[in-house]
Amino acid sequence: MAHLLGAEALHLEYPTRVVFDSVTLGIEEGDRIGIVGRNGDGKSSLLGMLAGTKEPDSGRVTVRGGTTIGVLSQADTLGDDVTIAEAVVGDTPEHEWAGDARVRDVIAGLLTDLPWDARIGSLSGGQRRRVSLAKLLAGDWDVIALDEPTNHLDVEAITWLAGHLKRRWPANSGALLVVTHDRWFLDEICTETWEVHDRIVEPFEGGYAAYILQRVERDRMAAATEAKRQNLARKELAWLRRGAPARTSKPKFRIEAANELIADVPEIRDAVSLQSLAVSRLGKDVVDLLDVGVSYPTADGGTRRILSDVEWRIAPGERTGILGVNGAGKSTLLGLISGTVEPTEGRIKRGTTVKVKTLTQRLDELEQHWTDPVRVVISGLRTSYTMGTGSKAQDLTPGQLLERLGFSSAQLSTPVKDLSGGQQRRLQLLLVLLDQPNVLILDEPTNDMDTDMLAAIEDLLDSWSGTLLVVSHDRYFLERVTDQQYAILDGRLRHLPGGVDEYLRLRQLQDATPAAVTKTDAAAAPSGLDGAELRAAQKEIASLERRIQKLTDQVDKAKHALADHDQSDYAGLGDRMKKIGEQESEIEELELRWFELTEQVG
Repeated sequence: MAHLLGAEALHLEYPTRVVFDSVTLGIEEGDRIGIVGRNGDGKSSLLGMLAGTKEPDSGRVTVRGGTTIGVLSQADTLGDDVTIAEAVVGDTPEHEWAGDARVRDVIAGLLTDLPWDARIGSLSGGQRRRVSLAKLLAGDWDVIALDEPTNHLDVEAITWLAGHLKRRWPANSGALLVVTHDRWFLDEICTETWEVHDRIVEPFEGGYAAYILQRVERDRMAAATEAKRQNLARKELAWLRRGAPARTSKPKFRIEAANELIADVPEIRDAVSLQSLAVSRLGKDVVDLLDVGVSYPTADGGTRRILSDVEWRIAPGERTGILGVNGAGKSTLLGLISGTVEPTEGRIKRGTTVKVKTLTQRLDELEQHWTDPVRVVISGLRTSYTMGTGSKAQDLTPGQLLERLGFSSAQLSTPVKDLSGGQQRRLQLLLVLLDQPNVLILDEPTNDMDTDMLAAIEDLLDSWSGTLLVVSHDRYFLERVTDQQYAILDGRLRHLPGGVDEYLRLRQLQDATPAAVTKTDAAAAPSGLDGAELRAAQKEIASLERRIQKLTDQVDKAKHALADHDQSDYAGLGDRMKKIGEQESEIEELELRWFELTEQVG
């Protein structure tokens, strides 16, 4: 492969520390490189030096003659007075850019919901970010450098971006450098991973999953100094190997080595113990949404319906991810559960012991502590917090929890306002957890987090014994911490037996048809089956849905009944939980069959 650019003996330092010391790297045609590391270790600085937007203190970057480099930084460089059209295609005549397949693909993937003649100054921060990304991708570049490109993108747009980058260049041509905390995105597009740490850049073959395996092997060799990171990485590797079928069906690392490494790693969550503890804390009733609808008045005197006919009985210990496009009603749904939004139709039933807390995208919990050092903030909190269940239960102090969330002892004296965005977010999560809720809502919790810190938070949530509801554009995080997913489609709440993949398929169908997509619509979509096969498949789908719903109702009732059972009768509780587990396994098998059939007829 031909050489595109290289870095020789790069040195970069700030007044308080050295960021890079004698770093030498090379980028070849066909490279697709993901850059990971802790916040503040220099990922964006490295990208800037390689792309030519930042000068090193010493060393040099050389670029092959004629090589073009396109850069997406985290800064907003768009002018307020230009239109979207002017920002993306400049003064190129319409017949030229409209005839360019790449430009059409970029506009369709990122900008279909925005008026082409809208001024940049009228857009939100997330919309401006999409325009910046579209402007870059509409150009012709040999090397593309992206700094956090998935920020402000939803699951659909991230999936589109991954597909676009994979097909943008022919095999063994072009090059990609990307800094991102989105681990699904890294695994989907990258063939090499660079970890930035301790003034160096360490290369690993393959995407995120392969990087985790190799890092575990490295950490095992240095267990004395890397014990904490090793355990988190091994746990994450266990989930990668035991997790979503789409990931394990096309492994990107050596299966035998992975199986050997995780042989002694238990399941990431003790579901039975967590479920039993959740029931004892919550009782049989959590929050039931019964035929709920929400409408808002419009400026013209009419009404806009946000949600319709929502029927959802949330069970103790349930861990659910919620998907939907911007404006679909996710925040409204969370508000109904937390009690900040009242329904205009139907009713909401709440258990008497339910205590809901929401980790919002704002920093509400920190406002009153803005000028206080972290040490002062935690001094006013409860003295201990119990993590885990049974024999694995631990009582941790707030300081120990902060350490698990990546705070050093020196940072305890830092005022909250001077913390980084990621540190503030982690402190906010700590305050929420220490309030001891039994229903926890996480609204886009992964903002400003690096991959190591996301793994630490996931580890923390694994031992949290309550009902968990998550809204996130981070597909990896969503699949990692939840056991099931729902979507809001056309104002209705729909269960997704096939998870995020099913959601993306339904959204494609929804965009392809003017009418709302229902289960019947999806089952009736054109397929490669003949008429008789199609009818038989549709009949089996309907039968599976009835059976799944029946079993789901039985499981919900059984979980609620646990609250009335003698909590000291461990044998009886164990038998009931075993039966529930068997029913849930049957549901999983039925859902897999359902997903196979809907793929055939979809």
